[in-house]
Amino acid sequence: MIWRFLAVVAAALVLAGPAAACARPRTSLSFLEGQVMCPTCHTTLDMSDAAAAQQIKTRISQRIAACWTAQRIETELVAIYGQAILAEPSHKGFDLLAWWLPIAAVLGGALVLAFGVWRWSRGRDDEPPATAATGLDDETERKIDELLAGME
Repeated sequence: MIWRFLAVVAAALVLAGPAAACARPRTSLSFLEGQVMCPTCHTTLDMSDAAAAQQIKTRISQRIAACWTAQRIETELVAIYGQAILAEPSHKGFDLLAWWLPIAAVLGGALVLAFGVWRWSRGRDDEPPATAATGLDDETERKIDELLAGME
């Protein structure tokens, strides 16, 4: 009699584990709507009312009800629609370039700008002041210099 009771309790515990794990979904539709793109209008699902977006939302809702993780849902969608279904590129392989290239471009531009400012500021100190060309002949310049010297 006690063995039967223990067997029932053990079976209940074994079956309660998966049921409890699925009681609270691991992700939400609102989270994934911002992570997944509509294949027809190329906006995120939360911004799209296209029929394809509605179908994907329904699929996601079904997967959430089955306690799938966000990663597993995204993996399934990539297998069906391709990598372009995700709103942001992956963090590995060639897609990593999409994350680092803008940062490298901004840093490179800042370095070029800093070097240009440095060169421009140093170049002005080293040069002697430029004399303005008056366009007058030598005789006229000499007379003007004499007149100016007489005013002192």
